[in-house]
Amino acid sequence: MGIIVNLDVVMAQRKVRSKDLAQAVGITEANLSLLKRGKVKGVRFETLAAICHHLACQPGDILEFSED
Repeated sequence: MGIIVNLDVVMAQRKVRSKDLAQAVGITEANLSLLKRGKVKGVRFETLAAICHHLACQPGDILEFSED
């Protein structure tokens, strides 16, 4: 049971590079990489909102709940 992060999929669909997204959102590429791999314990709503704004998506496009 957990949260699956589909950020890399959404970025690929939108043809957005990690470097560009990190700069637009105001986080480091290293932190963005950790987020993409699901290696973080939390994400600030402000950061999530900035990512969604830049990628023109909804939080549900990026985050998914799985019972497996």
